[in-house]
Amino acid sequence: MCGIAGFLDFSRATSSNLMKQLISQMTESLLHRGPDDGGTWTEVEQGIALGMRRLAIQDLSAAGHQPMTSKDGRYVIVYNGEVYNAAELRHFLEQEGLNFHGHSDTEVILEACARWGIIDTVSQLIGMFAFGLWDKQEKTLTLVRDRLGIKPLYYGKVGETLLFGSELKALLAHNKFDKKINLDALSNYFKYNFIPAPQTIYNNIYKLLPGTLITFYESGKEKSHVFWDPLKIVQEGINLRERQSYDDKRVIDDLEELLKDSVKRRMVADVPLGAFLSGGVDSSIVAAIMQSLSSRPIKTYSIGFEEKGFNEAEHARAVAQHLKTDHHELILSPQDVVSIVPQMPKYFDEPFADASQIPTYLVSKLARESVKVVLSGDGGDELFAGYNRHRVATQMQKIYGFLPLVFRNAIGSSLKLGGEDFWDRAIPSSFLPQAGDKFYKLANILKAKDAKELYEVLLSQRKTSANFLLHQNNLSITSSEVQFSKFVDSMQYWDLIKYLPDDILAKVDRASMAVGLEARVPLLDHRIVAFAWGLPADMKIRGSETKWILRQVLYRYVPKSLIERPKMGFGIPIGKWLKGPLRQWAEEFISEKRLKSSGFFDVKQVQQMWREHLQGQGNYQHQLWSILMFEAWKEAYEYS
Repeated sequence: MCGIAGFLDFSRATSSNLMKQLISQMTESLLHRGPDDGGTWTEVEQGIALGMRRLAIQDLSAAGHQPMTSKDGRYVIVYNGEVYNAAELRHFLEQEGLNFHGHSDTEVILEACARWGIIDTVSQLIGMFAFGLWDKQEKTLTLVRDRLGIKPLYYGKVGETLLFGSELKALLAHNKFDKKINLDALSNYFKYNFIPAPQTIYNNIYKLLPGTLITFYESGKEKSHVFWDPLKIVQEGINLRERQSYDDKRVIDDLEELLKDSVKRRMVADVPLGAFLSGGVDSSIVAAIMQSLSSRPIKTYSIGFEEKGFNEAEHARAVAQHLKTDHHELILSPQDVVSIVPQMPKYFDEPFADASQIPTYLVSKLARESVKVVLSGDGGDELFAGYNRHRVATQMQKIYGFLPLVFRNAIGSSLKLGGEDFWDRAIPSSFLPQAGDKFYKLANILKAKDAKELYEVLLSQRKTSANFLLHQNNLSITSSEVQFSKFVDSMQYWDLIKYLPDDILAKVDRASMAVGLEARVPLLDHRIVAFAWGLPADMKIRGSETKWILRQVLYRYVPKSLIERPKMGFGIPIGKWLKGPLRQWAEEFISEKRLKSSGFFDVKQVQQMWREHLQGQGNYQHQLWSILMFEAWKEAYEYS
């Protein structure tokens, strides 16, 4: 695992000394991603500069040093990630007569690209990866990102210079970088709490889409190629399930074997490794299979909170005791978190308001005290329909089928009469917390006319009653032309291409790499992705039970009684903390003076939300958190 960076000056006007200075600055900005080693490479005549910071996981010797040049001298690579079938690919290359210098997967990828070409190589890789490859002969730079977007890669042209890097801070370190905010991206951020790809917070700077490679030529032209198309995978899976019969036991057996292989591959490392464990289905199945494959207790890690209703540590502890893992946990008080929150914007580079970023960072920090690699259960909800929105989609499709839109509109409008305050006053919070918020969302669910609108309602954090952003757009992360006959399929598809890479995986990468920890995600092996999409709906949601098939595999390792409970998610009591330990910090960022100076917000709306939140008249934790993270990001990156 590493941090990579580079630039290509199409004008070839940058001096040798300046090129070396700039690539050093860009590379050193990623020191946290690779504290073990670093290197840069420049070719002044062609205007190309590459750099990397290395977190040594496999082949700890100098033979894994980057940037790395191919044996034939034609290609130079900077690479971030882990490829879990590198040994098999290495064997094929050795059969072709190639002798390797070391044992790193970097060298395998590099020599495979030199022998087989980039597209044929990346289509064979099992793992997570992002890399830049310079071809000295063709004078082209190719950027590549893995199928699911597990590893990040940013790029963009500034004048006559192309910049790229694992994090935006690497691009910011170049002297030509322009910090102009993309207002459409900002609007999307306040809608979803993250910025959907290909946008970033900056104009003309982009996230490389998952499963894509893009080649830049010396003329300045560029050409992209999709080597793994999620829509094709989804359609093939749906077609398969429609023409095939399924036996529960056989399918459960098949999934277990796939999971075992995926986990086993991700346990290969020359350094200590462990697992995140929340006690939920996804993390528990990863930890259980890891322990079954290990001759000694694996290390597991969990975070808990003092607040009642937010502490899953006891569930993780119970699973760990059953599996007999070497378990580590940390219970945090509100005061413990106060010092952490202001640091978050520096780790994420652009506004990011998924509040689970905090426990993810803290559990990563805990794990890094004793291991260098962890396995995580991320991806299970997206692949096996684990979110509440997946269950709601299934239920609402039935309701939409017999209740015409005109009647649903009427019911939805009646639920909004009197506003959210009416329901908050009418229904005691002890009986139904945040009643107004829930009824308001129910109204919008009923008024949605199709799966696309329903997904937007369920995912969006923005309420029409609180349009506090001055610049808003109607852009959507869903694609109207891509909708499937089953609502749940449409939602899982949009989760796969947007929510998963741009929220979940971005969060895990930044939080773990901030402390120099490599996080591996065995549930997101692309073979498991294809398998999951080939399953009929009742193997994912059966009755009221989500992730049904994943649970059946888990119950072979862990008693059902330890797992069955309402889904909590990896959350924190942010609403309470804004009224308590974080109040002083928050009020500095949303003071009237600061908001007016910012120029992005309707100050009266924001101030009203803050007052009502403090007085318990409304729960605006999501909206307020997104504003606070944006303002904290501006301060961290000295944006004005």
